Amino acid sequence: MRVLLVEDEPEMAAALTVALKNYDMVVDHISTLADAEEAVFINDYGAILLDRQLPDGDGLTLIPKLRARGAGVPVIVLTARGELADRIAGLDTGADDYLGKPFAVEELLARLRAVLRRPADLPPETMRLGRLSFDLGNREASVAGQPLDLPRRELLVLEALLRRMGRTVTRSSLEEAVYSIDDEIQSNALDTHVSRLRRKLSEAEAEVEIHGIRGVGYLLKHSP
Repeated sequence: MRVLLVEDEPEMAAALTVALKNYDMVVDHISTLADAEEAVFINDYGAILLDRQLPDGDGLTLIPKLRARGAGVPVIVLTARGELADRIAGLDTGADDYLGKPFAVEELLARLRAVLRRPADLPPETMRLGRLSFDLGNREASVAGQPLDLPRRELLVLEALLRRMGRTVTRSSLEEAVYSIDDEIQSNALDTHVSRLRRKLSEAEAEVEIHGIRGVGYLLKHSP
């Protein structure tokens, strides 16, 4: 899943980026409100972690703009402004959660899991196809109950394909799910990840197949 982190404190941003990547998420880090507004209208995010006190304004002003265009992406506000009135303002503006600084990274991850469970149009906590299962909460894949050990980016490819199982996923959509805006993407990098993932699924007898759609992308489906 791709997450937008809007945070202008370098040390905080670096720590959160590492924690989220360790949780197998793609992180786009933005430090200003203007850049955040541009990013959310260009990219598709699974969640937004939003600081309030940004160099060019209050991060809360981003939320009504998201909601006005029908974007239901979960937003967790992260801020040192933790007074009751501030929390109420954040939630009334449309934030899904409000977490005061300082906070434990473990609590942030737990709150992130919680807000991701709320929307009705998201996949269930565990996605299944053939003998393959993907636990979204624990970020783990398994085949017939046996863990499937996958590097971070192969896991991200698998998640993106499973979220649209039975439908073609374009190369651009897969790249957005796997790489952040700061990553340099080699021309054949995505194909390499897909090839390795395809081989591991076959070796594990997952009863799923990744089909390449020439010039478009990839499709994951059951192979009885």
